[in-house]
Amino acid sequence: MAEPLWTPPDHRVAASDLARFAAGVEHPLDGVALHRWSVDEPEEFWSAAWEHLLPAVPRTGPALSGGAMFDTSWFPEQRLNVAERILAGDADRSRVPGAEDVMLVAVDERGRRRELTRGGAVASAASVAAALRAAGVGPGDRVAAWLPNTLESMVLMLGAASIGAVFSSCSPDFGADGVLDRFGQIEPTVLVAADGYTYGGRDHDRRPELERIVEGLPGVELVVVLPFLREPEQLAPLEPVAGRSAVLWQDWLAPHRDATPHYEQLGFDHPWYVLFSSGTTGVPKCIVHRTGGVLLQHLKEQRLHLDLGPSDRAAYFTTCGWMMWNWLASVPGTGATAVLYEGNPFHPGPERLWQLVEEESLTFLGVSAKYLEAVQNAGTEPAVAADLSTLRTLASTGSPLSPESFEWVMSAVAPGVGDDGLHLASISGGTDLCGCFVGGDPTRPVHAGEIQGPALGMAVDVWSDDGLPLPAGERGELVCTAPFPSMPLGFWGDGPLGQVGPKYRAAYFERIPGVWAQGDFATWTEHGGMVIHGRSDTTLNPGGVRIGTAEIYRQVEGVAEVLESLVFGQQVGNDVRIVLLVRLADGVALDDGLVAAIRTRIREGTTPRHVPALVVAVEDLPRTRSGKLAELAVADVVNGREVRNTTALANPEALAAIAAVLCRQSDP
Repeated sequence: MAEPLWTPPDHRVAASDLARFAAGVEHPLDGVALHRWSVDEPEEFWSAAWEHLLPAVPRTGPALSGGAMFDTSWFPEQRLNVAERILAGDADRSRVPGAEDVMLVAVDERGRRRELTRGGAVASAASVAAALRAAGVGPGDRVAAWLPNTLESMVLMLGAASIGAVFSSCSPDFGADGVLDRFGQIEPTVLVAADGYTYGGRDHDRRPELERIVEGLPGVELVVVLPFLREPEQLAPLEPVAGRSAVLWQDWLAPHRDATPHYEQLGFDHPWYVLFSSGTTGVPKCIVHRTGGVLLQHLKEQRLHLDLGPSDRAAYFTTCGWMMWNWLASVPGTGATAVLYEGNPFHPGPERLWQLVEEESLTFLGVSAKYLEAVQNAGTEPAVAADLSTLRTLASTGSPLSPESFEWVMSAVAPGVGDDGLHLASISGGTDLCGCFVGGDPTRPVHAGEIQGPALGMAVDVWSDDGLPLPAGERGELVCTAPFPSMPLGFWGDGPLGQVGPKYRAAYFERIPGVWAQGDFATWTEHGGMVIHGRSDTTLNPGGVRIGTAEIYRQVEGVAEVLESLVFGQQVGNDVRIVLLVRLADGVALDDGLVAAIRTRIREGTTPRHVPALVVAVEDLPRTRSGKLAELAVADVVNGREVRNTTALANPEALAAIAAVLCRQSDP
């Protein structure tokens, strides 16, 4: 059995919040046994989790009723307001932060730094809530944000949650088509947008795109513009945008600066925000998340699995278009300070985020697996580049963290931290649940290449295609066999919220009937941990960012020279690159100019992350007998996996031809 990379010292285990929780439920501190109890006795576990994680909110009624995947109701008699709990930071009885404690710090690549105390955040959120009410926004109305990761995006979400409005966000690097594919479905009444953003030292003006976006959102009655690139006086006075009233952020809030905080007490299942799927089979699905379920999951993960509390300062590198932004927004609920970073994590160099650890005395840093690999490939040694002595926990998600990256972290990062060593927590979940199925455990050893174990309360397993549980060492489908509180309320437009509509059912419950199939290949390890091998469906995952094929197809369809296309992910080392196969019109050659035109169209219509690393011309594309392009079959054959069902293909010979063409292509 391989030796662990890190074993937590006894005093750190004893001081962990997980140890306090185990003692409170009179259960031995055994991660495997504690997890088994949490899924075998869900009423006991989730009731105890509420008492431990939300002590300021008296628990009312049962933790759940029902029991089957589709009909479980969570805390049906409970009422709370998530913004109130995050702003109060009272999840830990040992220390409730005061009004002068810093709750949020915002840093960007231009060197600007701002901070907001608890008292300041309460006042700012109250101003936003009052301004939204004045604009006619009430519970259930949608508020959309096209913003960088900064103080105003957090305050806007909290203000919207204060009144029960449904919040949704995209980062400003999304093009107009990508934004409209998302916000166009949920019909917001208020849109808050930045004038632009900075990335890699370059300014990106988004005002022309804003005009087009507002034109495509007929339900928007008010546009609020946040000056991010410019000073407010450079934008004032604002003209109407696409005929809609427009106002600067500070002018919008000015009449409400002295508003009294008021928090609507809402049901556990009231919608909090809408996140978006990657758009594999069409426009992105609008995943509606419930307030109580997501907050409870986040506090469980942050406090019990990552040991965050009032003395911590935590940053997760993310944008407002990734679910980790929503996760980071809950961090102040633990009493900790959330540090927001906006910009390129490699600007001006690969040491930037490690310098942020030193500058902000971070105890927790979260990044993607691809980021860690990129820092390693750049030859940077974080422990040399910055003072990391405050760092206790490094989290990684977005894609599987390779054993080599585990080893590199322990040799290049861990030597710079304190005497207790570095808890390297690889975590995995998804936008679908806005949380984790598997993750860290501050009381157990860390082994190279392994996620430490399943998250408490999550009935996670690895099953075969036949629906049978698999033993350690055998690869299968990651499933969850019992309901959990942060299951989505539903998809917007897929029937009544709270019911399983046809799109919702197809997304998670049709692959293996009766259980949640996440779409990941996974393997249990001999240590009770798990290895995630990557996606088992057709979602692309380059650099740990989930991307749907349909968004790329939509742009390629506008290229006259391309008759048909197919996109998939090809494994290259520890990452995935996007490959676009194109079938061209007669007489058209795939020259450098056409490749550039295709890439430019995709970049401008979606995001830079959607741009294929490789564009390849082929004579034919494989399709099923019903005429559907077979993305998964191409991905399987190119990545050396068995094609699952060639008899379903009308032209299986196309697979061999594609594999041969790609073999002749050099890496980009």
